[in-house]
Amino acid sequence: MAQNGPFDPSDNIIDLAKFRARWQSNPGLGNFLGGNFFKKILLPLLLAIVGLKLVIFLCFVYVRPNEYGIKVVRVPVFGSRGVHKDVYNAGFHFVLKPFDCEGMYLFPKDLQVLDLTGAREEAAREATISKPAHIQTSDGFFVDVDASIMYKITDPYLVFTHLGAGRAFETNGLMPKAEPALKQTLGELTTEEFYNSPARSAKAELAQTLLNQDLANYGLQVDHILVRYFRYTEEIQKNIEEKKLKDQLVFKNQAEARAATEGAKLKKMIQEGQATVDIKLQEGRAYITTKDAERDLYVRKQRAEADLLVKLADAKKTQLRNEALQGSGSDRMVGLKMAEVYKGLELLVLPSDGANGVNPLNLEQTIKLFEGKK
Repeated sequence: MAQNGPFDPSDNIIDLAKFRARWQSNPGLGNFLGGNFFKKILLPLLLAIVGLKLVIFLCFVYVRPNEYGIKVVRVPVFGSRGVHKDVYNAGFHFVLKPFDCEGMYLFPKDLQVLDLTGAREEAAREATISKPAHIQTSDGFFVDVDASIMYKITDPYLVFTHLGAGRAFETNGLMPKAEPALKQTLGELTTEEFYNSPARSAKAELAQTLLNQDLANYGLQVDHILVRYFRYTEEIQKNIEEKKLKDQLVFKNQAEARAATEGAKLKKMIQEGQATVDIKLQEGRAYITTKDAERDLYVRKQRAEADLLVKLADAKKTQLRNEALQGSGSDRMVGLKMAEVYKGLELLVLPSDGANGVNPLNLEQTIKLFEGKK
């Protein structure tokens, strides 16, 4: 078949002849295509599959799990004309697409990010990028703020009817309002207050509140505003850094002075504590000495009393013994003692004459001799 030049009918005749020659040269394929199995079973099945594919392509739309669907009817064949308020979730939905009778518009259901930054590498991969917010501080200086605004669609019907299809919710809804809200809230800070993280976060939360008030009628909701970075001009940045260094030096000196004062207080407290400990130790030692003296006094007293009792008992014993010796029967005891003296003598003393003569057998005389009493 010719590719260029005028149309030649003979080309079609030649091609048809080639097709017939090929058909006749392959009788098996011809018999299969002309058989009842192909005509009655396989061919209707193939036609049904093709028809089903065509019907799905022309009359059904698949909404993914992370999407909303809004249906618009332009030619009311199966429903009323206009934008339907029903929100279509994940799955296949009937939409009569031929001749543009109906249409399904899809919107993201998951979290969206708008990065106000000047560099693509500093933004999230799926985020929409816009220029940084140019904000004038309350003391008259300008600062470029890099911020990330995380938001989501809460009502796709409001989004479609008020802002439009596609990414119009971002270009027509969020972007025109994001920077003014940040200017209104962050602009209340001074140049130095931008370095105060709690104050900066509070203003970002206030901007989030203002945005939600403005975007509520559009079916959008801001979940979080993150101020990531801010940039001043080089001259202002240099002045701020110098002032910060001076302030830090003042704070350092004040901290060192407080540390010295606290150190002196600590040293004084340690000395007072040590003195208190020494006093308590001395009191303890004095108490021990007192108790030892009392113990010794008590021991000596008890010993003295015991010695006194023993001596009194000895004296009493001596007294009683003396009294016993001087009483009745004492002369008898003397005689017995003398008899014990004579007991061991083997010599016999004979009586001698005279007044001083000794007769051992005369006890009465012996008692008289020793001045004993009867």
